[in-house]
Amino acid sequence: MHAEGADTALALPVYATDGAAGADLRADLRGEQLRLAPGARAAVPTGLILALPEGFEGQVRPRSGLALREGVTVANAPGTVDSDYRGEVHVILINLGSQPFIIRHGERIAQLVIAPVARARFMLSATLPGSTRGAAGFGSTGRG
Repeated sequence: MHAEGADTALALPVYATDGAAGADLRADLRGEQLRLAPGARAAVPTGLILALPEGFEGQVRPRSGLALREGVTVANAPGTVDSDYRGEVHVILINLGSQPFIIRHGERIAQLVIAPVARARFMLSATLPGSTRGAAGFGSTGRG
């Protein structure tokens, strides 16, 4: 569904290829554009309200070309759209590049991957089973 005031002529999310995992999300800037300075972030509206089935989530992920060419990526990647959320989907973009980036109305800004959700049952334990790795982290498995 479209959010109130959204551009209803804007394309719905589309998978760019038959093998694409993510559907492209577009900026709904209501005919305007947004200047994202180096180091700046913005919550960019998409004009979309989703109703995902229970047991699924939407993962908002960066577009690789935008990240590589412009240094613009999703700040909280992957962003999560919960199945019970009914507000407009926004994409939190950050400009990690050295130049300002102009986001234009209708521009593809991120990808949406729909994925199943596994829910854990958390409980306290006085002991944990051992493992080969143990508590080693942050580069402990080596390099290369």
